[in-house]
Amino acid sequence: MSHTRSIAAGSALALTLLVGCGAEVDSDSSSKAAEKTTVKRCGEPVPYKVPQRAVAYEGGSADKLFSLGLTEHVHGYVMPPANPPVSESPWASEYAKVKMLSDDLLNKELVVEAKSDFVVAGWNSGFSDQRGITPKILDKLGIQSFMHTESCFNYPGHPEKVTPFKALYSDLERLGKIFRVEKKADRVVDGLKKRVAAVEKKAPRGGERVPVFLYDSGTDQPFTAGSQVPPNDIIKSAGGRNIFDGLDERWTQVNWEAVTKAEPEVVIIFDYGDQPAKKKIDFLKKSPHTKELPAVKKDNFFVLDYNEGISGPRNIDGLEKFGKYLRELDRKG
Repeated sequence: MSHTRSIAAGSALALTLLVGCGAEVDSDSSSKAAEKTTVKRCGEPVPYKVPQRAVAYEGGSADKLFSLGLTEHVHGYVMPPANPPVSESPWASEYAKVKMLSDDLLNKELVVEAKSDFVVAGWNSGFSDQRGITPKILDKLGIQSFMHTESCFNYPGHPEKVTPFKALYSDLERLGKIFRVEKKADRVVDGLKKRVAAVEKKAPRGGERVPVFLYDSGTDQPFTAGSQVPPNDIIKSAGGRNIFDGLDERWTQVNWEAVTKAEPEVVIIFDYGDQPAKKKIDFLKKSPHTKELPAVKKDNFFVLDYNEGISGPRNIDGLEKFGKYLRELDRKG
């Protein structure tokens, strides 16, 4: 998705695999660069030629490209205010090699002016009917586009629904095909899967899973994570249970009564630029809706970085950190 969402809408990956050098193009691919290969964009098969001037919207999109060693194919990125500084990224050196095109939302004029031939973003975030930049509009302009599979859940006409981590793997594999770096993509995905399996193997066992509430924002009504966004898989793989995993939604609004009833023992604070974690924690400690929650009374807060919560390779960094947090959590305290 990106999190610039539809209502308005970490340890780094193994450096030997991921730090961006030039793209590791398969040996017979260079001669095929001008040819097209068909890859799914959500549920729609789309023919792609190898992009040379990609534009990435938000950290998750850029990280996916950089993790595959595609820096030389990236013209620039768009980074709205919610996104933490790119200097904090494991691929900070790669961001420094390309242009920052805007610190606002994605728009058609920016993409056209950049002479981009490929745009990577999520549906209802980077791509938006309301803002007049959609894959269909770009298709008519001859500009290729790719959407995060995680955001395809509610893409009109061509929806696709898979669990968030599988969506991440799918994106890397599909981008690998588009850029003809399939072998690199396979290695990156294999590395991510091994890291997830390692966390799952060490996850707390026995008894009921720790109930976890992700707090994004909202005072009158909280904004949280349903089952279709990465934090749900982060919580699950770490050994916890998202109290709203029964909601077949992405980022969604709920009510405080539902939160209170679920009695979460841990609160994940989703931390991003214009909504700092400390401010959210202070609110939860003072609000009559939440100050008596088990998690709040025990001060069981875990801060999840923005780029660890939106679709991208840093999801696995967030998982490793949260897995460690749950293992060390004293539930009897």
